[in-house]
Amino acid sequence: MGNVARRIVIYDTTLRDGAQGEGIHFSVKDKLLYVQRMAELGIPYVEAGWPGANPSDEEFFARAQHLALGKTKLTAFGSTCRIGEAPEESEILSHLLQSGASVITIFGKAWDLHVNDVLRGSLDENLRMIKESVAYLMSQGREVIFDAEHYFDGRKENPDYALACVEAAYAGGASAVVLCDTNGGALPEEVRQGVETVRQEFPGLTLGIHVHNDGGLAVANTLSAVDAGVTQVQGTWNGFGERCGNANLSTLIPWLQLKLGHRLLPEESLAEITFLSRYVAELANAKYDEKQPFVGRSAFAHKAGMHVDAILKNRRTFEHIEPSRVGNERRILISDQAGKANVWAKMRKYAPDIRKEDPLVEEAMLQIKDMENKGFLFETADGSLELLLLRTLGFFAAPFQMIDYHVWSDPLRGELDSVAVVKVRVGEEHVHIAAEGNGPVNALDQALRQALRPFFPALESSELIDYKVRVLDGSRGTQAVVRVIVETRRDTETWGTIGVSTNILKASAQALLDGLYLAIRRA
Repeated sequence: MGNVARRIVIYDTTLRDGAQGEGIHFSVKDKLLYVQRMAELGIPYVEAGWPGANPSDEEFFARAQHLALGKTKLTAFGSTCRIGEAPEESEILSHLLQSGASVITIFGKAWDLHVNDVLRGSLDENLRMIKESVAYLMSQGREVIFDAEHYFDGRKENPDYALACVEAAYAGGASAVVLCDTNGGALPEEVRQGVETVRQEFPGLTLGIHVHNDGGLAVANTLSAVDAGVTQVQGTWNGFGERCGNANLSTLIPWLQLKLGHRLLPEESLAEITFLSRYVAELANAKYDEKQPFVGRSAFAHKAGMHVDAILKNRRTFEHIEPSRVGNERRILISDQAGKANVWAKMRKYAPDIRKEDPLVEEAMLQIKDMENKGFLFETADGSLELLLLRTLGFFAAPFQMIDYHVWSDPLRGELDSVAVVKVRVGEEHVHIAAEGNGPVNALDQALRQALRPFFPALESSELIDYKVRVLDGSRGTQAVVRVIVETRRDTETWGTIGVSTNILKASAQALLDGLYLAIRRA
């Protein structure tokens, strides 16, 4: 079929297969918020869990029946009936039907090794379980999708049996059959051949693809399957999932729709996927991968001076798509490798009419290079860089001044083992306040915020979310220069700020102050 543009259906399994990834968890409330957000985006299928497997999935499906999801179909996941069991007597299938989900996805073994070594049953019995389970669920008025688990591994060792498993689901009346690379070890050509074989045998059957990323090829294998004719793609946001994860929807959607011309989402929804990718990570309380294609902060970040100079003349020189099409933005990085073009590009954000030849551009560039020579690193401290450029342009005046501060720790105090005393001036007013904290930096942060909140209510909605220290010259021992980087968040916006000193508290104070300045400025 090749790359002929056609309708490709997204099947989102983030809440089920994605939640099986290490460190990933969604509460019932998280899942309810999630499915509503996916419905707003226009995702056709959202697989939300296994009814009967645990109390939280039971609660979710009970509450989800009251959600208005438009055209989005909530899907319940489970297995076939067991060996020697009639579908009508299966507790597993009963729970799936009681979930109220209009779509049910069940998996069955398509690799004879699993039938022999895991199920410990006969090959014929496995075929019966697949066919009768699908047929029973269909008879109950459900749309039934069958996941042919380990199809590509089974095809390598016993191709006739793997195909017989697909045939059993087809004979049972499955709405769609999904071919699964469950171990994630297939190559794109193997996936293509496996799909083509099924399409030749069952030309009227709707096919899907479900791929894991153990070999780093989940996206490539999914694209190969689509090229071979599948019309349903299963995946998870940010590639969450068991072991090395699943095919990443954050990467697949732009590839399929923007690059290959297939129809997946409304055009306006594409511009939301960068935000959605971050939203899902926040919901799962997972660290975000900034190097993700299309949606990561590094996806359109340019550092080398010659690259920046070229991209300012023609963005196509170093960008394969326009960042805004996926809701992302171009970033010009500043470092000791930066040329004048980098600094000029950053300064234009605040002074659009500034020319590259302006002496302020040269001044800012020399200041940046001097500071980086002393240990500053602005690549990860975009907030401090913003303040430096604004000061150079004459656009920034500190909203408050730190007059003095003292911090001390007492290990006998318990969990809140540190105290900070700060004295700040806001306009003509002076505030002198003390606060406790879990460590000296937390105490200093707490004291500053308590002193400043009455003047700047915006600080209520910002918080310190990360704190990193690096020793820059370990050979000097306790006299070494240290670099402190602090990350601050307000809603979904984050920024990094930096401090450098031989005194770790002084470096921390520098970074904290810049973070607070920006929280106030961006309110």
